[in-house]
Amino acid sequence: MLSTTKTRHYAAFLFDMDGTILSSIKAAERVWAAWAERQGLDIASFLPTIHGRRAVDTIQRLGLPNIDPNAEADLITLAEIEDVAGIEAIAGAAAFLRALPAERWAVVTSAPRVLALRRIAAAGLPVPDCLISADDVSQGKPAPDCFLLAAERLGVAIENCLVFEDAPAGIQAAEAAGANILVVTATHTHMLDTPHQQVKDYRQLTVSLRADGLQLSGL
Repeated sequence: MLSTTKTRHYAAFLFDMDGTILSSIKAAERVWAAWAERQGLDIASFLPTIHGRRAVDTIQRLGLPNIDPNAEADLITLAEIEDVAGIEAIAGAAAFLRALPAERWAVVTSAPRVLALRRIAAAGLPVPDCLISADDVSQGKPAPDCFLLAAERLGVAIENCLVFEDAPAGIQAAEAAGANILVVTATHTHMLDTPHQQVKDYRQLTVSLRADGLQLSGL
């Protein structure tokens, strides 16, 4: 059970997208399952591997013969842009994000920019001024590049940022970057095996702006 007695201060908040501020599991798994079936993959064992990484990285890791990972990733992105049925905001996320000053937060996602904007709109969430997508880095999560770039664009030190994540690859990326981490478990069926603090969603979290940064309460 969460305590509301603790408060912490950060220069900025960096949010993963899928599974962290919105749930796109149903839509993503529909598209990826259809792709996996065409490739002759075992769908049940493959689907858990798609979350938290860029599509091109997921495909490259399979080592499939006669496959152009970039071309296949582009096709998957187009299909995901078309299919946004069932995408919804994580509980409390919309109000929490709207309470943040625009210059104090970013979305850092493994999705391409066009897909990220489509899903954010479908979930009814505010569009961030700073959006770091798969298009902005040459190395995706679990490499730290995306979070480091977000901190740089916001003009803050990464060690003074709090990363909100839900997937192991993203948690590894945030750890490698040197950020603080809060794990959101709204889309999980059980708590993750991680040393980082976990919250189900945003309904018990509150934030206020102070001279020394963002004050987060509810942990």
